[in-house]
Amino acid sequence: MAITKSAKKALRQSIGRRARNIIYKDKIKNLVKKARILVSEKKIEEVKKILPEVYQILDKAAKVGLIKKNTAARKKSRLTKLIDRNTTE
Repeated sequence: MAITKSAKKALRQSIGRRARNIIYKDKIKNLVKKARILVSEKKIEEVKKILPEVYQILDKAAKVGLIKKNTAARKKSRLTKLIDRNTTE
């Protein structure tokens, strides 16, 4: 356990950050999963409606340093590619 005053504060900060990061990661996972499920169910119009929301949460996560910039770009690219592939069929 933390002994010094600064170590105690650092512990409090890290607990708060962890809680916030978990919320962000869960949002990302849930939205991407929801989009993939909608694509598999051929509900392309619904996917296109939530796509801006997915982009927004990925960009925000990359901005605050939760995920890397290229990771966000990769996730967006793969999701868009998946949607495009299923729209042409």
